[in-house]
Amino acid sequence: MTTESPRWFTSSYSSNGGNCVEIAVNLVASGGMVPVRDSKNPNGPVLRASADAFVSFVSGVRAGEFEAV
Repeated sequence: MTTESPRWFTSSYSSNGGNCVEIAVNLVASGGMVPVRDSKNPNGPVLRASADAFVSFVSGVRAGEFEAV
């Protein structure tokens, strides 16, 4: 467990009217997790994905493995 605070950021590709997620990759080295949250609800729940799972997810998105909603 780390006491470091997450430094949230949104992708530079996010310009879709606020329907974005934020991630805090600064916690990967110390905790092995990538926190993810809804940019419209910064005080809401946070999903914590392992670094490996997050890399797999991003790779799948880039490869078009998920349908658009």
